[in-house]
Amino acid sequence: MKNLRAQTDAKIAAGRKNNPDFMQGVDAIITKAKAFEEGKNALKVGEKAPSFELPNAEGKLISLDSLLEEGPLVITFYRGDWCPYCNLQLRALQAKLNEIKDLGANLVAISPQVPDGSLTKSEISEMDFIVMSDQNAKIASKYGVAWEVPEFMAEHMRVDRNLDLDKINNGNASVLPIPATFILNRKGIVTWNYVNVDYRTRSEPDEIIEALKKLS
Repeated sequence: MKNLRAQTDAKIAAGRKNNPDFMQGVDAIITKAKAFEEGKNALKVGEKAPSFELPNAEGKLISLDSLLEEGPLVITFYRGDWCPYCNLQLRALQAKLNEIKDLGANLVAISPQVPDGSLTKSEISEMDFIVMSDQNAKIASKYGVAWEVPEFMAEHMRVDRNLDLDKINNGNASVLPIPATFILNRKGIVTWNYVNVDYRTRSEPDEIIEALKKLS
């Protein structure tokens, strides 16, 4: 099976072939975002992670403290189950979930999607980790990974993909998380992170496994 980076690279290449104008526009936006250091305020290694209490896909509230009582935690912020890159990433994490749990850790995936019928029926909800809803990306903002989506990309989602993010997120559709992953030890301290404003590029699950091995 290809690693995650090979899968996302293949999807990017297909996008460049099938929709070159859009991908060039995304490249320009990402270049500008990197120049302005978007994501620079993300939690750093050694910092204490802000606490939270968020609903899971069934609407049950789960706190960070309760998760940390069970052991180290991998937190990944994703845009939503409508994002093909997010689906690739979360499937790749699902494939490594046993290894993550064997190292004593749990995995949670957080997006702005509200816990309604569509979320509970999504492919992501069938995976064996906790999916949580961060309406209006409030927790993503506390973790320094909330991003105001440029109108060029927002229009693409509305027009080309027919996505009604106001409805999907039941809130502010213009703010999404920068896809980011944090590893917290049992005290809630960040021991590893991956933050990249280019939503097409994600942390490799094997990198997460190696970081957890060092933690254990």
